Amino acid sequence: MSKRRATADPAGTSSACTASGRPQNVLVLQGGGALGSFQVGAYQALHESGFEPDWVIGTSIGAINGALIAGNRPEHRLDRLDAFWQRIERKGMAPWLPVRLNNALNDMAIFTGGVPGFFRPSTTAWMGASAAVGIEKASYYDTSPLRETLAGLVDLDWLNHHPTRLTVGAVNARTGAMRYFDTREGDIGLDHIMASGALPPAFPAVRIDGEPYWDGGIYSNTPIEAVLDDNPRRDSLIFAINLWPADGPEPESIDQVLARQKDIQYASRAQSHIARQQQLHRLRHVIGELSRQLPKATRESDAIRALTAYGCTTTMHVMMLTPSTLEGETATKDIDFSPAGLRARHEAGYAQARQLTERAPWTAPVDPIDGVVVHRAGQEN
Repeated sequence: MSKRRATADPAGTSSACTASGRPQNVLVLQGGGALGSFQVGAYQALHESGFEPDWVIGTSIGAINGALIAGNRPEHRLDRLDAFWQRIERKGMAPWLPVRLNNALNDMAIFTGGVPGFFRPSTTAWMGASAAVGIEKASYYDTSPLRETLAGLVDLDWLNHHPTRLTVGAVNARTGAMRYFDTREGDIGLDHIMASGALPPAFPAVRIDGEPYWDGGIYSNTPIEAVLDDNPRRDSLIFAINLWPADGPEPESIDQVLARQKDIQYASRAQSHIARQQQLHRLRHVIGELSRQLPKATRESDAIRALTAYGCTTTMHVMMLTPSTLEGETATKDIDFSPAGLRARHEAGYAQARQLTERAPWTAPVDPIDGVVVHRAGQEN
């Protein structure tokens, strides 16, 4: 089975671009554990509006949701997503207790017992943190239940032999290099999906082609650069479904500090990534416009052709969806697999995506020099 890196165009190099025809539909899915139910609600609204992705890019839980979408026929995708999230839902320990105490008990139950269909305590962890058990067992939990769950819900034949492209991000635990595995470049299997969600030290590394990989979120939890740097570039309608708000209120307690720190860490500089890409794509448009002002004979010389190849005329509309903080959320919100928590986030994702699809801001005129145009849920055109 071939497993190669996605073709990416490092910033500043020339590449082909396609600005004609239908824009490609892209889903970009951030990592965030239980927060991933927000993505399911958003996808449901997109699916109901007639939007189906040509390309899904995900990290961690985003890679899992992405595999459930790209790895199934469109008519089966919602059912498979629902089956996965129902399987990993965890009932409350004592719902009659005050919310904060009940949440603490639920967290403790997950810490000690894991999540059915997802992960369970690892027996090697009892040997102590200093035991040299090898990177594939050096973790607090065993994720073999997740492998079994995905094996029954992801159609790998469909995933690797049908048009919807899937890209999942993982980081090489030995070299520290980010790698995007891509069905355009080779087959993706359960190992690739598992590797993208192998968050250390909770989960063990997954070995691919002899190299150990961890959750891509520890390097970059917002894999939008995979589409914005793709080669060749295409006009794109990108729904970036984030799970961690970069902006938030000033924390006033240690609990709030821990939660805010986690938001900032896993938002992974999404806003600065977008700002950088806006600058790069605007520059490419400027180059393209300048090249059209040159005399034909000059434009067709080898030296000028090499320079103008840096130009591009594609337009990327980026729809940014990010959940608001729920009342009572703590730093452990990403392991809140309670029915109420999953439902609240699902409903929030559905509402945001539906609002965006009804407003359709990507249909409004834009400055032809702008290559990346950002729209956020709740904002007007």
